[in-house]
Amino acid sequence: MKISTFSLLIVSALLTACGTANHIERIAGPDTVVPLHKDGERKGRFHNLYPGKKTYPTTCENDCYPSSTHLQCEEGSENCQYIAEQVIPKLNTGYTVRWLGHAGFTISTPNAQQVVFDPVKEQFDSPVALGFKLAGGIYRKPGAWLNKQEFENIDAVLYSHIHYDHFNKANIKEIGNKPRYLTPLGMADNFPTGEFNISEMAWYAKTNIDDLVINAVPAHHFSARVLVPFIYEDHDKDLWNGWLLEQNGKTLFFAGDTGYSKHFKDIQQKYGDVDICLMPIASYYSKESPNWYRNVHTTPEDALNAAQELNCKVMIPWGYGNSSWKMGDHSSHSALLRLLHMYTKMDSKVPLYILSEGESISL
Repeated sequence: MKISTFSLLIVSALLTACGTANHIERIAGPDTVVPLHKDGERKGRFHNLYPGKKTYPTTCENDCYPSSTHLQCEEGSENCQYIAEQVIPKLNTGYTVRWLGHAGFTISTPNAQQVVFDPVKEQFDSPVALGFKLAGGIYRKPGAWLNKQEFENIDAVLYSHIHYDHFNKANIKEIGNKPRYLTPLGMADNFPTGEFNISEMAWYAKTNIDDLVINAVPAHHFSARVLVPFIYEDHDKDLWNGWLLEQNGKTLFFAGDTGYSKHFKDIQQKYGDVDICLMPIASYYSKESPNWYRNVHTTPEDALNAAQELNCKVMIPWGYGNSSWKMGDHSSHSALLRLLHMYTKMDSKVPLYILSEGESISL
């Protein structure tokens, strides 16, 4: 018997509706920030701490992407590996950082908890993936992915926001409901059903997994999870976060997608100097909307200035790479070329460590 695609979709929707409910808690309180508009047409939607026109301490104007002998590329600045010898900072934090690609990381904490940031294996959830493919969109190469042992040992999965390059429902199903999921406010209703343990957190809220302290911190971004192109009914319905881990007096910061703003100084003032900073450096370039792209994504020089304001003892960049989405980038590694160039030009004092997808570093 032939079953129509429409019938299959109906059956799929019914099966999903019959799934076991998730366990959801909301962590907010008097010492946290819930940045909601109070009135007007955006009432009930989230906003950034420092809106309005921005000024930037540093901007690369000319010759921003010179070639580098530190990169070995197949063609131009595409499909590259970082090959330069690096000095590992002697921080003795106990953290091990493995880069999965784009924004995805697995973190082993000083006391051996396993934390994952923004794991995304495929490009889009269905049915958007099919529509994107039919429209001739560029498909990213998969990055490194978690192995069976890593899946079994995950204690927590932390998401920064709901954009497709940071949050994928199919991956959540693959990871399963054993770990605890931590998200910004409003994100839980984007999860599949299946007894997932989800904690939505306001800015400056904190929670614990044993003696690991997890802090939700501000970012300067936005949210939307469009199903129909250019229709953003859910624009800023869900919050966006960075994350700060604390254990044994050592800290690790994951910025999430963010533009440059005063929130970096706020984080340093509240939590002190940061040992390890995972900083985005890509998706800032657009001929059509240069100001908008940079408003919500740090350039390499913005990331370096933010790392200085955080007093990072080491900065590990992300967002570029062979599994990057190349949204607002010249090539897979153009952002890294600009970072290497501006690091020298700015005479940055923040130690830098460069990873290729799948590589790890113990700090």
